[in-house]
Amino acid sequence: MKTNTEIRRTLAAAIVAALAMVAIVPASAQSWTKKASRSVFTLKTFAADGSLLASSNGFFVGDNGEAVSTFQPFRGAQRAIVIDAQGKEMAVDRILGANDTYDVVRFRVDTKKSVPLALAPKAGEGSTAWILPYREARQCAQGVVKKAETFNDSYAYYTLAMAMPEQAVGCPLMNDEGLVLGLMQQPASERDTMAYAVDASFAAQLALNGLSINDATLRSTGIRKDLPNDLEQANLMVYMAAAKMDSTSYAALVDDFIAKFPDAPDGYTYRAQNQAEANNFSAAAADMATAIDKAGKKDEAHFNYARLIYQKELYKADKPYADWTLDKAYAEAETAWQLNPQPVYRHLQAQVRFAQQRFADAATLLAQVNGSDLRSAETLYEASRCQEMLRDTTAQLALLDSAVATFSQPYLKEAAPYLFARAQARINASRFRDAVADLNEYETLMPTGLNDRFYYMRHQADMGGRLFQQALNDIDKAITLNPNYALYYAEKASLQVRVGRYDDAIETATACTKLDADYSDGFLFLGLAQCLKGNKADGVANLKRAKELGDNQADELIEKYAK
Repeated sequence: MKTNTEIRRTLAAAIVAALAMVAIVPASAQSWTKKASRSVFTLKTFAADGSLLASSNGFFVGDNGEAVSTFQPFRGAQRAIVIDAQGKEMAVDRILGANDTYDVVRFRVDTKKSVPLALAPKAGEGSTAWILPYREARQCAQGVVKKAETFNDSYAYYTLAMAMPEQAVGCPLMNDEGLVLGLMQQPASERDTMAYAVDASFAAQLALNGLSINDATLRSTGIRKDLPNDLEQANLMVYMAAAKMDSTSYAALVDDFIAKFPDAPDGYTYRAQNQAEANNFSAAAADMATAIDKAGKKDEAHFNYARLIYQKELYKADKPYADWTLDKAYAEAETAWQLNPQPVYRHLQAQVRFAQQRFADAATLLAQVNGSDLRSAETLYEASRCQEMLRDTTAQLALLDSAVATFSQPYLKEAAPYLFARAQARINASRFRDAVADLNEYETLMPTGLNDRFYYMRHQADMGGRLFQQALNDIDKAITLNPNYALYYAEKASLQVRVGRYDDAIETATACTKLDADYSDGFLFLGLAQCLKGNKADGVANLKRAKELGDNQADELIEKYAK
């Protein structure tokens, strides 16, 4: 056992070693500390209920409030502030970029002017480095760069031969010239004898792009994100956000877009769409007028206006706005066409005419579209719908054949809707076996999306094509999927009678009458099957019950079998 003297000597040696690892140097030893300390701040983040969530440090890297810090305090935060060396409190306005791997974030503070630290070139191993703490310019911790590992091709991750001072996370790591090398990181443990910093140049270049809306790191904080500086990327972000944000947040993002890109027509178009969704049609019209005025490509702006009016008239016809009509939508699309004859503009005009039930006009316009590079299965299908409404079955089927022909065999799922549409048209044209072939293909492509109505439809096509065994199989599948629908039992009993399976028909029709005692078809087929089986007494009684329930077919059968 050590004596008290030995213990004191050991403790003194440990203190000396610790002081050797963290050299505390007066501020006067470095001329740049006083000025540099103006760039360092403390960061505080808050939860939705206003409670303090976390604290850290950070520093300015731009003269318009751009700053960097560690990202961890921002997780779950709804609000954040910084407090500079003079005690001035400023709100964090926008997130400008973040990286979870290196726990860094770049953001903008709501201030007119900030004093940034100048970025240093990469420091080599053995270089002297200084940790500049918040409001502690008189006591800079000095250390030596032990490692400067390169990541992302050009940035350094520093390991320092020094223990991490308290409350130094997020503070700047400086070189002898007063240039910032890195941002101090949280050590792995309190006992870690090394300190770590990520290159300040890496943190300072963090930026958002159009797909940042999907970034899990950015989604983990409720603080608003900035838009990318590139217009194309900003447009992509707004487009992606429409499906991910609630209406209030999305409206705020659109306002940000307009503020950042006031001369771009896109923002006014986005806001017009929001206004139309909220039934503020006059405001939407005013925004679209601005969009058209600012647009370099006037045809695109007129097309966007036409599409907005068309969608409003299609889905909100019960909320009239005198200045917006389908004719107005057509006229705006015509203006776009006159400025730049693009098939997509004719396509919209065709959709407008179809909505107006001007099917011949729509068919003529779609013929132009299908003669262009916009031709697709969908536009051919739309043309077939026009011919269907014009009752030209031959033209309708020809167009559906063309729609299906745009796909190669073996078909993929994309072909399924057009096979189904052609099957319906073939049934209506009494081409039952062809319809069954389409429905068989559809079943192969959509095995998990089939319901009882599909099998009943194919059952009817089977019947028309005299495919009786397949018809029985399909009506059985319909019953399995919807066992409480009396019509299916009646259809099955009818088929069983037709193929001479009278005992089966009696069983099926009896189940039908138990399922719905007021459904005449159940008693009709039960009575008919019983009569054909030779049980005319019970059969006629059930036929009379069908007549009582309003089935006029029963009269002839009663007369035939009651003799």
